Amino acid sequence: MFPNELVVISVHSAKFPAEKITANISEAVMRHGIQHPVVNDADFAIWSQYGVRAWPTVVLVDPQGKVVAQQSGEIEAAAVGQVITQMIAEFDQAGLLNRAPIAQWSLETTKEAPRPLNFPAKLLYATGDRLFVADTGHHRILEVQLSLDGLAGEIVRTFGTGRPGLQDGGIRQAQFHDPHGMALAGNTLYVADTENHAIRAIDLVRETVRTIAGTGHKGNGRRKQGNTPTTIDLRSPWAVTVLDQALFIAMAGSHQLWILLEEKQLGVFAGTGAEALLDGPRAEAAFNQPSDLALDMGHLFVADAEASAIRALTFDENPVVFTLVGQGLFEYGDVDGTGPAVRLQHPTGIASANARIYIADSYNHKIKTLDPTTGAVQTLIGTGAPGLIDGPFLTAQLYEPEGLVVVEDRMYIADTNNHLIRVANLTTRQVTTLALV
Repeated sequence: MFPNELVVISVHSAKFPAEKITANISEAVMRHGIQHPVVNDADFAIWSQYGVRAWPTVVLVDPQGKVVAQQSGEIEAAAVGQVITQMIAEFDQAGLLNRAPIAQWSLETTKEAPRPLNFPAKLLYATGDRLFVADTGHHRILEVQLSLDGLAGEIVRTFGTGRPGLQDGGIRQAQFHDPHGMALAGNTLYVADTENHAIRAIDLVRETVRTIAGTGHKGNGRRKQGNTPTTIDLRSPWAVTVLDQALFIAMAGSHQLWILLEEKQLGVFAGTGAEALLDGPRAEAAFNQPSDLALDMGHLFVADAEASAIRALTFDENPVVFTLVGQGLFEYGDVDGTGPAVRLQHPTGIASANARIYIADSYNHKIKTLDPTTGAVQTLIGTGAPGLIDGPFLTAQLYEPEGLVVVEDRMYIADTNNHLIRVANLTTRQVTTLALV
């Protein structure tokens, strides 16, 4: 909007320890296609210097280095644009605005060779040994036919052009933008199209894509809402799961769970919209960037990422939300055990099988198990250090895994920052890397 007048610099003041590591920040910059400089403010020095108190905060600095405006929380671009327009006029008149181009910043590691997967986020298994992969960084969904031993896979169909956008139509013309979670009902594959703030439906027989919820605009609570699902603004849907005619949606951006009934009715199912760890009746409970869902054992389990928690919701006459693991927004770590002492670090993926909840403990670079009856949590895979090492579970290494699915004695893991799918044999307790062609 202001290509010759405005310089944008992001200052990353991390909450989680894993977010303080420059290599991890570089991966995030690449994943989100950020083209401006990003400062790693690991010790909160810049945060303190500018008196910042909340994420996110926008600070406007004039050509003389003085702070002229600061705003925290959700920000409307139009309002900030008005202030910038006024500043441009003022400093132009004073002769203090320099429009000379500056050296273009770039991240050298973005020049990597093309790869089959780019930040894969979520996985879904279907009958016939098919694995659907949210190839998030490539803005597409892949259908992979697994080999008989489950250790290799062939990409048999691609949904989406690979370019970010919001376009319905045939699977070769349709466009997604950072798709994440998926759910399958009959021949319909539902997709949480996160950056499009939409829910998409892929007809696997007719090979078409349509938008069934969302407008393509991010909801902010102030924009007028419509009466049909495609006229209602959503906020970063991250995961979906199906129960009968109901599609449950983890709405990460609004810290809620939503529900879509028969593709006709859409609304909030649980959560006030406040970012907090509050249990209780579903209308009074609160979540913290819910990022994955799993239906099993008569409950809906939720990976409540920002609170480093695993939550559950009952399906009785008066549904309630309760916490299995996690203590709050600023209680995190890497501690196995039972009870309040257990710590996770930003878990973004869960799967249910064998009377266990399997957790992608993303920032700890681990897969953990949770016994929902006892609350016991144990590390299953990973050393806690990021890396790419196959082998025995406790010496294998992952790099910010985000999604997983369990199929009999195998677990498939979306090893997001390694841009790979890993295969864990739950019987031999060995990790290998899926050979993808």
